[in-house]
Amino acid sequence: MADEQTTPRKRTFRKFTYRGIDLDQLLDLSSEQFMELVHCRARRRFQRGLKRKPMGLIKKLRAAKKSAAPGEKPEVVKTHLRNMIIVPEMIGSVIGVYNGKVFNQIEIKPEMTGHYLAEFSISYKPVKHGRPGIGATHSSKFVPLK
Repeated sequence: MADEQTTPRKRTFRKFTYRGIDLDQLLDLSSEQFMELVHCRARRRFQRGLKRKPMGLIKKLRAAKKSAAPGEKPEVVKTHLRNMIIVPEMIGSVIGVYNGKVFNQIEIKPEMTGHYLAEFSISYKPVKHGRPGIGATHSSKFVPLK
């Protein structure tokens, strides 16, 4: 009984898989094989070809990863391409995604694969509902100012 309490239990972490394919295999997939895994909107986008701007972003991310020291985070690559779909090649990169005002830094994790960059850089400030202001309703005429 005392022996069970003294030995610390090892934590087991859930291994990441994307649609049944683990991370190592996901990184080895070609773009055509990855295209078959994603949802139909992303599949259509890849079938029509990656244009100049998305390919330029991927090239900059490759260069940033290559120039980074092993075990260090690569430098931030800024972009306005909010509609870029995250591919496995981007995992581990740090991207500054423009939200209309500032560049929000995002570290790409395996769970983000297949999502758009815009999903991680909110472009509006969520509403915080408080008291109604003047002119909100007819009854707000009777709300004291102070």
